[in-house]
Amino acid sequence: MASASTGFAGQLTISDASNGAALASTEVAQGAGWCILWNHSVQGFEVEDCYENRDGVMVLVRSHLPDFAAGLDHIPGRGRQVSDGMGGYWIEDLDEPVPGNAYILRPGGPAVNHRLRTEAIEISLTQLAERARVRIALQPDIAP
Repeated sequence: MASASTGFAGQLTISDASNGAALASTEVAQGAGWCILWNHSVQGFEVEDCYENRDGVMVLVRSHLPDFAAGLDHIPGRGRQVSDGMGGYWIEDLDEPVPGNAYILRPGGPAVNHRLRTEAIEISLTQLAERARVRIALQPDIAP
């Protein structure tokens, strides 16, 4: 529930995009973040997109790419590229609100292993719905 000290809390939900059936959910406090991680389908390295709950809005804040392989690259003018010190890079300061507080993802197979990670939990989206369309949404609690 939202409070003056915490801002907008909310539920991060994962559902079947075809029928709306709930697959998993977790609470996300104001200012808290989560990442969607997966193993690159060609190179196998881990890729990471990180989001934050900003006053009930899902915001893409940063991405990590540990290599410049397979066409993954920074787009000038969209955040700033910072070395990770290990041959890859972070794209910081993306600060892009996600339209409608939700998006559709089709988790790949076991080698790709899409997963959602918060500070407290990790959920394998691949185990929940391999190759199916899932909806990842932040549903803010805006009750007074």
